[in-house]
Amino acid sequence: MGLIGISLLEEEGISIIKDVFAKGITFFDTADVYGAHTNEVLVGEALKQLSREKIQLATKFGIAGMAATGMIVKGSPEYVRSCCEGSLKRLDVDYIDLYYQHRVDTSVSIEETVSKSLPPFAMQLQN
Repeated sequence: MGLIGISLLEEEGISIIKDVFAKGITFFDTADVYGAHTNEVLVGEALKQLSREKIQLATKFGIAGMAATGMIVKGSPEYVRSCCEGSLKRLDVDYIDLYYQHRVDTSVSIEETVSKSLPPFAMQLQN
């Protein structure tokens, strides 16, 4: 479920998320950049009122901001770890089911972005 560019009161957003969950929607996708972090907070508040184990939660990283020359994209391992930690806090969850890159930073290899960003236990899960 996505609500990009829609301005809602927190109660309205939570109500919509709860309503679609009741109708069988269980995949919720957000990003740290949506509403300058506010969308993750909203989704996190709604999740507190739902059955987390029945939800697939996705969020994204990679858009660090906007400049006069265009979008600022970052994919360094330090940036990714920082973004992930921030998303976990804003969503108020212990884990994210799908964490992925919103835009690719062409100055950093994808191998470096992924392998050096993940904690050791996550790498073990991949094997």
